[in-house]
Amino acid sequence: MQATSWDRVPTEKMNEKLARQMINGDNATLARIFLARGALVPRHAHSNEQYSMVLSGALKFIFDDSELVVRAGEVLLIPGNVPHAAEALEDTWNFDFFAPRREDWMRQDDAYLRK
Repeated sequence: MQATSWDRVPTEKMNEKLARQMINGDNATLARIFLARGALVPRHAHSNEQYSMVLSGALKFIFDDSELVVRAGEVLLIPGNVPHAAEALEDTWNFDFFAPRREDWMRQDDAYLRK
């Protein structure tokens, strides 16, 4: 068992509009992400299931065949291997839960977020 506080989790500034904190277990990753209005997460895909819960603000998710706006209090499930992008319509705090855990993020093999 392990308890922590987000105040004790390091913050990675990915770029001028995106900052991330993450906690990794053996089988999943939980990330708290801040996206300033106008922040763009480029189109990408990963094998992990992704649950995205907007805490405040709004994110527009862009898929190959549709777009969906997720607002505070809403949760979106993105199945593994589904290409997607995102745009912050407002300053946004978001929780992302991934299973299995994001090995690429742990290795900092996530250049698409650092642009």
